[in-house]
Amino acid sequence: MNDKRADKSILTVEQISAGGVAFRQNDSDFEIAIISVKPTRRWQLPKGIVDKGETNETAALREVREEAGIETDLLDKIETIEYWYYGTKNGERVRFHKLVHFFLMKYLSGETENHDHEVAEARWVKIDEAVKMLAFKSEKSVVEKVVGLIPQFIEK
Repeated sequence: MNDKRADKSILTVEQISAGGVAFRQNDSDFEIAIISVKPTRRWQLPKGIVDKGETNETAALREVREEAGIETDLLDKIETIEYWYYGTKNGERVRFHKLVHFFLMKYLSGETENHDHEVAEARWVKIDEAVKMLAFKSEKSVVEKVVGLIPQFIEK
């Protein structure tokens, strides 16, 4: 294969995103909000790019509101995941270095049906079911950590 671009170095673009694991108690179980995105329809946690001048926490609350359709209270940071991927920016192939800050959030109000147009579906699922459904190993790990965090934020 003769690619004239093979000898060019590929631009690396830094990307910072934030999102959340929003939970609610349903009887004795806990459920979290997950989303299916277009066009792939893969299940993932709500998250998105941190806008200029926005904090990671504010972006996480906004993204969960937009993508899952719900209002939440941010309780604690879960972790930051890091990964690399290739994509296109301004018509050029680039390498993205992405950091995603995930926060634990308690459900306050709203309905998952009120998600934005980027999302095919948002729904509440039990935590163990969510771990099976999520497309990304790193997000499965984030949700598994939440199991140990939730009890300290539940009113006795």
